[in-house]
Amino acid sequence: MKKFEERLARLEEISEKIKRADIPLEEALAAFEEGIKLAKTLEKDIDKIESKVQILMNQPVQPQDKPELELFSADDV
Repeated sequence: MKKFEERLARLEEISEKIKRADIPLEEALAAFEEGIKLAKTLEKDIDKIESKVQILMNQPVQPQDKPELELFSADDV
């Protein structure tokens, strides 16, 4: 899972799965663990996005300036 939206959708699937009453405990625990890992990754992504927005909002834009809008490096995806 590489894209933010894909990871978020997977986290939503896991959340729904854990809410079911018929899920075995071991399966629920494994799903919970996966969900925690995804949530931490998504939180880091959101922090990167928030930082980028803050930079863009607080810097005066000069015509010659070209802001760096790449949110994720090639290593992140």
